[in-house]
Amino acid sequence: MTVKRAQSPLEVVLTDINAEVVEAWRAAFADTPGIEIRKGSILDEKVDAWVTPTNSRGRMDGGVDAAIKRYLGAGIQLRVQRAIRDGFAGSLPVGSAVCVPSGAVNPKFLISTPTMETSSQSVRETLNVALACAAAFQAIHRQNDDVPGSIRSVALVGMGARTGRVPARVCANLMWTGYTLFQDHSFEDDDELRATITAQLDDIEKAPEGERVRIAPPPGRSRSRR
Repeated sequence: MTVKRAQSPLEVVLTDINAEVVEAWRAAFADTPGIEIRKGSILDEKVDAWVTPTNSRGRMDGGVDAAIKRYLGAGIQLRVQRAIRDGFAGSLPVGSAVCVPSGAVNPKFLISTPTMETSSQSVRETLNVALACAAAFQAIHRQNDDVPGSIRSVALVGMGARTGRVPARVCANLMWTGYTLFQDHSFEDDDELRATITAQLDDIEKAPEGERVRIAPPPGRSRSRR
């Protein structure tokens, strides 16, 4: 894979109505520049793209998904499900994401990435948050490679921390892992992304609770740092 040129820095907003998630982010991202952390609704964020944690079928029937569908209209679910149908035969694996036009001025794009296969599934004993977060950021790489500069800012919520029942501190640390991988590498293949993360996080349950893991990209394929 050819190393692609560096792009403009991405503005990242982490926002959630759950105060525990917000505080966990402040701890996990304390030494990470370029991150805005706020308590509030993603619907209030004026950015180019929102990231919504979804299920593999793209059914926007609960949690943040449902709030976004109410805000953007029912057509957004149709666009998400069409992208899943066209690119993934109707079922979006955890560790993949789709980026679709929102139909609105703000945000211009919606990135849907599954944290679970079916609605209301607990994922607290999985690596799904890291996989979903990393996939969402890789979708930004791909969109900006197709149309340079189309996504310069993005907002995310606490992935899996509500419906998926992932503890706030675990959620924050796994999202940090997904974000830092975006800074280091651009994957063209979702299978390689999943394999890379899974191999290095496989025994994470043995690590201290507050420990973060930065994924080492595959050798010889690192992306220029922003």
